[in-house]
Amino acid sequence: MLTPVRRAAAALIAVAAITLAGCSTAAETDTGSTGADDAAFPVTLSHAFGETEITEAPERVVTWGWATADAAIALGVTPVAMPFQAYGGDEEGILPWVAEALEESGDETPTILTNTGSDIPFEEIAAADPDVILAQYSGITEEQYDTLSEIAPVVAYPDQPWSTPWKDIVTITGEALGRQDEAATVLADIEQQIADAAAAHPEFEGLMLATAWDSAAGTFYVYADEDPRVEFMLDLGFVNAPAVDELDTDESPFYFTLSYERVSELVSDVLVVYGANEAEADLVTEGAYAASLPAVQEGAVARLIGEDFISSVSPPTALSLSWGLDEVVDQLAAAVAARG
Repeated sequence: MLTPVRRAAAALIAVAAITLAGCSTAAETDTGSTGADDAAFPVTLSHAFGETEITEAPERVVTWGWATADAAIALGVTPVAMPFQAYGGDEEGILPWVAEALEESGDETPTILTNTGSDIPFEEIAAADPDVILAQYSGITEEQYDTLSEIAPVVAYPDQPWSTPWKDIVTITGEALGRQDEAATVLADIEQQIADAAAAHPEFEGLMLATAWDSAAGTFYVYADEDPRVEFMLDLGFVNAPAVDELDTDESPFYFTLSYERVSELVSDVLVVYGANEAEADLVTEGAYAASLPAVQEGAVARLIGEDFISSVSPPTALSLSWGLDEVVDQLAAAVAARG
């Protein structure tokens, strides 16, 4: 007897069978498994909801969440469908580094899946006829995982939603697609770019770094050193400001909120400020409390402004880190120089 979840999935697949003929060209074209290591299959991947076996190299890949489409494309596999990205994406929901990678490869744009946040467009995913669904940086629930699993094998996050380290996203994608060697190469190339940037800026070495964002809704956020956007800056030679650890409220592994009355305690040599626009960044550097921030007083502030720019490092992906790295380094260098 079919469970409610299985009945729902069966209905979705039936709809897909009817609508498949009307799908976009991208959804009708296999990604192709050329370059995959067939000897790597079958492969079993463990995740928060159990284990998923992939019996052969996937040819039609659907991605959900953040960063996984980037990882697949970086490894030479263009998904047949990927989610709309509102923050940082263009009118079609495509991030700039993804658009550039697709233009360079000559591959057609994947079907763009409706992305409203917590809801999943099961019918659209089923219509894409995937061999595998990659969602290792997402917030899918176990019930959603069960429904998706009736469509194709699903690779979920290893532990907690929205918390898979960006390097692990690349590694897991490589395992799922039989492209472990390509994944290792992609990561090595990115690590070399970071190492080269660090070598070019020895003045970063040992300086205390803090990163913050004022939401314009009365909440001041500070990012912990476990946050991916902070991790790669520490790889450039900076150290996490002791004040960050001292003020951390442990409300999240990656960030904490700080009352405006205590921002003066956020002592650092360099402060990184995020803002979707100039006005948002100005809340930190020119607001009522700005004069109490030590780094702001010295002018040692790196302003990372723009949704696409922020998205490229929040967290970084297999494609986006290279896309945004030079600008981040330039902003950090200017902040350090301002210290005199």
